[in-house]
Amino acid sequence: MAKLSRPRKGSLQFYPRKRIDKFLPSVNWSLINSSKPSVLGFIAYKAGMATALVKDMTEHSMTKNKPVYIPVTILEVPPMKIFSVRFYKHKHVLREVIVSHDKELKRKLKLPKEHKTLEGNIPEQYDDVKVIVYSLPKQAEIKKTPDLIEIAVAGKNTHEKLEFIKSHIGKEITLDSLMASESKLFDIRGLTKGKGLVGPVKRFGLTLKAHKSEKGRRRPGSLGPWHPPRVTYLAPMAGQMGLFTRVHYNFIPITHGKISEKDINPISGFKHYGKVNSSYIIFKGSVQGPPFRQILLTASFRPTKHQLKKKYEFLGLQQ
Repeated sequence: MAKLSRPRKGSLQFYPRKRIDKFLPSVNWSLINSSKPSVLGFIAYKAGMATALVKDMTEHSMTKNKPVYIPVTILEVPPMKIFSVRFYKHKHVLREVIVSHDKELKRKLKLPKEHKTLEGNIPEQYDDVKVIVYSLPKQAEIKKTPDLIEIAVAGKNTHEKLEFIKSHIGKEITLDSLMASESKLFDIRGLTKGKGLVGPVKRFGLTLKAHKSEKGRRRPGSLGPWHPPRVTYLAPMAGQMGLFTRVHYNFIPITHGKISEKDINPISGFKHYGKVNSSYIIFKGSVQGPPFRQILLTASFRPTKHQLKKKYEFLGLQQ
């Protein structure tokens, strides 16, 4: 019999395997571009998964022009507002101007008593400008406390970015602003389901030892050599599983819209979530995390030809 050989479990690209400190991850915005002025990211909330009936419009597909069933994930996307504007110089924050004082933010932040205007606080020289936005989950009846994150703005130059920001201060930014980026694919950033303390077999995929082996079956045979006399971080051991930041690339949006225009809710609502009350977007495939998990949508920064050629016409969800 040939010798069994396989790569070691537990990629070091995902170290350290510990619980993340924040629900919405940071993004390297310099990788993401757009031809039109728009926000490059949007906060969404996972409603759940379903089976969708679509018409396959992919060229040279074996099921072209035929109805097929595919797994989809429904994300609810309530509007966002601008909390503050950040001006950057040499990749460092030069000045931050708070432009919103909504009472909902008091649940999350300590707001200054003095109100400042953006016009009188624009520095003379700056390299880039970004915004800190906050979601409005109360409109979707998800929760009351908003989520905040820094998001880059697309534009040819800083003047065009600043004009876009000025036009949206105090106004709601809807999902249409992200869809205006002309990106056909999206990257999805979020946290996986939290599993808590888990043993090395489930955490690293170890093979169970023989049933008559001593000192347990669900553990590694050795934690390391006698010398050096210590256990290295490479040894597979029990620890935290889940609640890790993961990025899934090149998701295909099936459809998007407002629930007032087209109701996609099942009669009893989505399991463990309820009914979608605001805007929504439906992606092919599964998105990490449980219902109500915060998800960050961004335009894809490395779209593939294989995903770009896929086209689907949404017909409805299977009830």
